[in-house]
Amino acid sequence: MTGPEEDDSPVVEDHADPRGDPFLRTRFAVPALPVTYLRRERLNRHLDQALRTPLTMVNGAAGAGKTLLVADWVADWVTGRFGLPVAWLTTDAAGEGPGVFWAYLLRALRTAGVPLPADVGVPADANRVGPALPARLAAELSGRERPVVVVLDEFDRVTAPEIAEQLEFVLHHAGAGLRLVLVTRTEPLLPLLPLHRYRAAGELTEIRDAELAFTPHEAGRLLELHGLSLPQAAVRALVERTRGWAAGLRLCALAAGQSPDPEIYVKEFEADRSPIADFLLAEVLKRQDAETQELLLRVSVLDRFGPGLANAVTGREDAEGILDRLSRGNAFVEYVGHGLYRLHPLFAEILRAHLRMRRPGREPELHRRAAVLLRRSGALAEALGHGAAAGDWQFTAGALIDDLAIGQFFTGPRSDTITEMFSRMGREGEGAAPELVRAALRLARCDIDGGLTHLHRARRGLVEHDGTADEAAARLSCALLEALAARLAGAPDRAEDAARAAARLLDVVSPELLDRHPELTALLLDHLGSVRLWAGRFEEARSALTAVAGLAPGAATALPREDALGRLALIDCLNGWLGRAERRARDAVAETERFGLSPPSGSGVERLVLAAVAVDRDELGRAETLLGTSAESHPALRDPVLEAGRALTTARLHLARGDTEAALHAVERGVRADSVSPWVRAETALVAAAAHLAEGRARAAAGLLPEVPDEQPACAVGAAQVELAAGRTEAAVRLLDRVRPEGRAGPAVTVRAALVRARAADEAGDRAAARALVARALAQARRERLRRPFVEAGPWIRGYLRAASPSQATGRPTTRTGPPSRRPAPPPPVVEELSGRERDVLRRLALTMSTEEIAADLYVSVNTVKTHLKSVYRKLSVNRRNEAVRRARELDLL
Repeated sequence: MTGPEEDDSPVVEDHADPRGDPFLRTRFAVPALPVTYLRRERLNRHLDQALRTPLTMVNGAAGAGKTLLVADWVADWVTGRFGLPVAWLTTDAAGEGPGVFWAYLLRALRTAGVPLPADVGVPADANRVGPALPARLAAELSGRERPVVVVLDEFDRVTAPEIAEQLEFVLHHAGAGLRLVLVTRTEPLLPLLPLHRYRAAGELTEIRDAELAFTPHEAGRLLELHGLSLPQAAVRALVERTRGWAAGLRLCALAAGQSPDPEIYVKEFEADRSPIADFLLAEVLKRQDAETQELLLRVSVLDRFGPGLANAVTGREDAEGILDRLSRGNAFVEYVGHGLYRLHPLFAEILRAHLRMRRPGREPELHRRAAVLLRRSGALAEALGHGAAAGDWQFTAGALIDDLAIGQFFTGPRSDTITEMFSRMGREGEGAAPELVRAALRLARCDIDGGLTHLHRARRGLVEHDGTADEAAARLSCALLEALAARLAGAPDRAEDAARAAARLLDVVSPELLDRHPELTALLLDHLGSVRLWAGRFEEARSALTAVAGLAPGAATALPREDALGRLALIDCLNGWLGRAERRARDAVAETERFGLSPPSGSGVERLVLAAVAVDRDELGRAETLLGTSAESHPALRDPVLEAGRALTTARLHLARGDTEAALHAVERGVRADSVSPWVRAETALVAAAAHLAEGRARAAAGLLPEVPDEQPACAVGAAQVELAAGRTEAAVRLLDRVRPEGRAGPAVTVRAALVRARAADEAGDRAAARALVARALAQARRERLRRPFVEAGPWIRGYLRAASPSQATGRPTTRTGPPSRRPAPPPPVVEELSGRERDVLRRLALTMSTEEIAADLYVSVNTVKTHLKSVYRKLSVNRRNEAVRRARELDLL
């Protein structure tokens, strides 16, 4: 028997899962069978078919005996006779999103002894799961020699359509490695599963309400287990009246067993059947002694509870014995294992309604008591739920702040739950903690002014720091929110002040709290890195963002890690290192997919970087698609860096398409007029100058050069391009000589610098120097697949490009020492012109990307990539990848 010291806390796993919250082990427990359970062999034999069909559905009304039937079959037949692993998951968290669902399902599989590889991943967002996790799980299960049986109990509580769709995907692709059993009351999501297809193929086992109903013979045996022996006529009448409903029969048996004349009682029940609610209250609840009735009414506000929590809510000390007696007596108190009990859902609902009627105003107090004990035992999520139900926002906000969980508003699987919960707070609660929560709510919606107003009130509510951990947690929470507000406002100095204040508090806060909430440090560094990036302090920004990217992967830190990787990619892109930027951006996308984040949950900055890279590679269609996918982002990450980056990339895309008016409009609308960011001002001026030059307004373009500082090589080279286009060739060369971008910047910058010098040499009549510079630019550009600089260069470069041989472009010597080789035959002509998408696939093929990597990069399915590859092979008259790449190079397609 569980000791008293264990009863004072909810039973959860000793170690938290990667989402940051503990699992409830009872959700993986196969329910225990009551002593009066009647095994019905006809149903067990029917369930045996579940081992031969991918999908089984046990669908019946509440109290029809579905769960106990499957539990009996699983325990005695599947694990006993067949020895198959069974993963049981009670999906009883109403309205839970895909992220929570899949995290629990993965844990259920591991609890059942099913080995899963680490790369399956763990969802980070409570409401979203990317396609990678179901795909990897299906692939793992499909390789099993013997199937694993997955039972999803109370599946009717799952309300997210995505879960049904993802389950069907896993079920379809896992093949013989999975047998899925759904135990459900209704079919709200099941239409999303192609039940007709499974039925037509004979791949669905169904047990429905009619089959679950007790026959008169079974009902008679059930009554006998309850100590009742009634005439067959009375039993048949009872079955007819209850329609064989298991719960109704058991309810009647319990009540009749306590009657002096059970047969008369059954007849009266038949003659004057009361609603189940009235029956439960009159014949079950009221037949308990007064103290037991009061205990049942009070614990009805709880979901699962141990004797310790029941004692705390009821003010008693003997709940353990009472609960054990009620459980053994089948009085609708179920023992679910691990020292926990729960009321039958219908019974609990009726009891709560009766509690409100008999004890008006008592329910909030009971929730408050439960919240206090749960908070003390470390079950923060449950404590917050009961605190909110009690309407005690002072306690609830204080619990969140004291636990240093303020970061859960912005990242992790509970962010939506926390935001929705506290959105009901209103004006209740005074002091620092409620004001910090209100500030977080506003900032999570990108409401800077509202957030700062509540932050000011929170600072007023904090007294002088006295060294206590609780106050330090509040001050550290305040520092985090101040850093976020500074980031959203583009205020570097304020962000640095907040970071210094946070650094002083880290030594005061409990290390245990910091370890439990790694998202706080990650968010703080991410805010600091982003605001430094905005200020143009790239190396300082890189330092902070690298620290975030280097944190251990986990659901709680997935969002700041994704954002940090994306912004590191942006720094590389601004410095001209497109290949490095692309790799970092892909790492950020992988982080998103690994933990189930979708673009609206992240910042989307990585897709913005990929779009900028695509523009420089003259892949304009792909750039437009990527810009579209980056448009949605988490409101708390919509800072000036993201807004300016999107505006500038959009403007450059318009310039590449020759739409100068749209380019100017994009930067006017997307970049703040009073921007304090030096690189944003410079890039904006260069975009405007390029638009003026395209319209033949060289003087207007040159007039923008004072806005372009030359501290950063990329800006200096851009200014040199404008000087050259404006006819000031010597000024352009002098600027390049002073800045010397070579060695300081990447190919996207140095190629443009080489082309500026080449054109200057061409205008000076030094064609040999111009030819050598163009060849060097081509060699650098080939490695990065750069095309845009040559398109922008103008007509003068065409002759040099035609004259440049492959050896010159790559920098290899052209001298030969042996006899002249025979001129190779020209390659066969292309059968048919390659489409734009086929060219995209071909370019990635040249980078030795796998089919799966190409599919992920182009956001298409693997089968679509394979179809394009077959078409490319046919059009190029080849049979293999390396032949296709070599042939494409011969035809100047790459």
